[in-house]
Amino acid sequence: MGTLGEHRNEVNLEKRGSFFRSFRSDLKETFLPDDPFRHLEHQSGCSAAGSLVKYFVPVLEWAPNSTNLAVGNTAAVSLFLGSVIGSEISPLESPELYKHMFFKAAFFTGIFEATLGIFRLGILVEFFSRSTITGFMGGTAIVVIMQQLKGVLGMRHFTTKTDVVSVLGSIISHREEVSAANPSTDPKIRWRWESAVFGTCLVILLLLCRHTRAKLPRLFWLPAIAPLLVVVSGGLLAYLIHAEDHGILIVGTVNKGLNPVSISHLKFESKYHGVLLKAVLISGFLALSEGIAVGRSLATMKNEQVDGNKEMIAFGMMNIIGSCFSCYLTTGPFSRSAVNFHAGCKTAMSNVVMSMCIMVVLLFLAPLFKYTPLVALSAIIIVAMIGLIKFEEAHRLLKVDKFDFVICVAAFFGVIFFSMTVGLLASVGLSILRALLYVARPTTCKLGNIKGTEAYCDVEQYPDSVLFPNILILKLGSPIYYASTGYLRERILRWIEEEDAIARKGEVNLQYLILDMSGVTSIDNTGISMLAEVHRYVDRRGIKIALTNPRIEITEKLKSSKYLDLIGEQAVFLSVNEAVEACHFTEYKNELV
Repeated sequence: MGTLGEHRNEVNLEKRGSFFRSFRSDLKETFLPDDPFRHLEHQSGCSAAGSLVKYFVPVLEWAPNSTNLAVGNTAAVSLFLGSVIGSEISPLESPELYKHMFFKAAFFTGIFEATLGIFRLGILVEFFSRSTITGFMGGTAIVVIMQQLKGVLGMRHFTTKTDVVSVLGSIISHREEVSAANPSTDPKIRWRWESAVFGTCLVILLLLCRHTRAKLPRLFWLPAIAPLLVVVSGGLLAYLIHAEDHGILIVGTVNKGLNPVSISHLKFESKYHGVLLKAVLISGFLALSEGIAVGRSLATMKNEQVDGNKEMIAFGMMNIIGSCFSCYLTTGPFSRSAVNFHAGCKTAMSNVVMSMCIMVVLLFLAPLFKYTPLVALSAIIIVAMIGLIKFEEAHRLLKVDKFDFVICVAAFFGVIFFSMTVGLLASVGLSILRALLYVARPTTCKLGNIKGTEAYCDVEQYPDSVLFPNILILKLGSPIYYASTGYLRERILRWIEEEDAIARKGEVNLQYLILDMSGVTSIDNTGISMLAEVHRYVDRRGIKIALTNPRIEITEKLKSSKYLDLIGEQAVFLSVNEAVEACHFTEYKNELV
């Protein structure tokens, strides 16, 4: 059979390059994982320059990058901004200042979003996990539905708070209101049953349209035009029956014209530093997470790719420019994007067509919306929000991953019982805690040989795998950092003691410890010190250490720290099978000396 050296594959222990080269590579993988400039490598200087201009001027890149994403406002961001700004500035006492704060929030949020995109910091949005978004959207939908009860019940006064307790309290406390229409003859009015019945009928109608579309896919256009039909028919009915006389509130006079220029109102007042910073950071992350998530979801259905960082730049530029023309924060709403997708939109020109239609309405058709019932608008919003409550997704999270379900529930109940900020922070905090637990408690397992193969797998997953009485094989399945070294040290030593006790029962001593390093992608100085401590411990017990399949980054650090001199370079193997074979040769003891 020959000696081990005749058959052994050598492990590459050479350095991969200079520090600066390695640092540049790591930096590139951190901030440019998709390598956005890879298509420039084989282009001429002129065409490469043109591509660079397209990349950093997102207006030129927007159309081919996001073919389905519609642009508009979202209920979650709108409610959050209203809650945060309304807590400091009353829309009734200072309506102009209240309005200008929305423009400022859009301007600075745009700068924040564009900066994240330019510096490739889209990784920050990844902390909004799917479970966080599911719970947050569901809770926000409940809050929005509760807020729309004002229009459904025909109420003139309502709370600006978003938690369910405050909303229910407002409904109960305002069950009788002073009639604004005729206080002298009718001093008190209750909730108007006419408005409630009308609103319920409209909600049922919209839900039937959605259900019909699900049963008959060829009628995909029906849910898209149903809101328009509700608004038109509701306005016509309100005009014919004089709806206000029956407690059904209408929109009232709508002024014609486009948004005025608002650059002069973008003044950063120190008095509102705190509220503006809070609004910018959280609403910016909310808008980005929803817009990018919607864009990626729709792109996946078409086997397309969406660059999240480009979307950030585009969202940022859009909000910066929009804030100068009396627009508040916009992103990619799911409802409009879904309509675009199902209508067969192929490019972002659908947004241009939509904006032109809105401009025509503002310039010429605005007075026609005077008689639009508020209850009709509330019904449209309620039906849209029902689609955001994903009970089936929450149930799937419960079955697949209990911790993800806890994160989802934390976001949901945090939003409906406290505020959107509390719900978001609670869920993100749990997500970060989970990530820290993964770092501090890395995956480790004992390996055994699958009979008839050279494969070594987890003995808990494969209880019939073969164990060798004098060899302990452990797999370290994650990076070794300072936060995890204490746990790994104690876990390895405990395994050694348990295995040694079992071996002695069979009158065999534990002689070899093999550490499978194939899953270790990185290691710091504290981790190397931990390995040295383990080596000293097993050396006193007459146990030899071997490493298998370490990455080049690991071997560089182990070599620089003299750890390989401590155990011997001949103790590093390409595979677990080779290390086990070496343990069966008497020459192996001499190689590790």
